[in-house]
Amino acid sequence: MSTSLLEIVDLGNGEVVLQRVEGDSEPLVSIQFSDEANAYLMGNNLEIAKIMIQAGIEAAAQMAEVNSPEVDTAEGSEARTLH
Repeated sequence: MSTSLLEIVDLGNGEVVLQRVEGDSEPLVSIQFSDEANAYLMGNNLEIAKIMIQAGIEAAAQMAEVNSPEVDTAEGSEARTLH
């Protein structure tokens, strides 16, 4: 993913999206709560969606770290994995 700025937007129809700030591109993430979930969340849909998106970003970053190649610190040294 590029390093463009992202924003979380409540579309007003019960859908919350994560999208790039510039341009009219398709949303990167879309969250829509059911009527039952809406009743349970008591109007806190946007806050919950923000937490869900943050958790997803953190999980993706951790998975990228785990799947990154080993890093050599010096020529001829043993390969090390940074955790």
